[in-house]
Amino acid sequence: MPREFTKKDIEIFNKLAPEAGGETYSREAGHRFPFILRPISHKFAESPEDFRERLERLDPEELDYLVGLALEGKEDIQSLDEDLEEFVAVVAEKLPPERTKELKNFLGVV
Repeated sequence: MPREFTKKDIEIFNKLAPEAGGETYSREAGHRFPFILRPISHKFAESPEDFRERLERLDPEELDYLVGLALEGKEDIQSLDEDLEEFVAVVAEKLPPERTKELKNFLGVV
């Protein structure tokens, strides 16, 4: 069962994809997005660079929140493909080294 977006999830989603107009719903699939980052990566960002620019809009607290969701298995980051590298890079820039290490360990990346 997909998780319901919290108010914070919606705020982050809207910051990352303002062009969605506040919609957290996939018209094509006919359901609410179950994750924040996957639709940003797959539907809104036009390139890994665009995905990174969107992530850079987040403050460290918001980014840390997404890392926490990923570590809890509530945010799918494994399917971000090439955008996963951008996510890890922005985390490394904005969050403490320990948090980046925790994320890399979770991903099995050295």
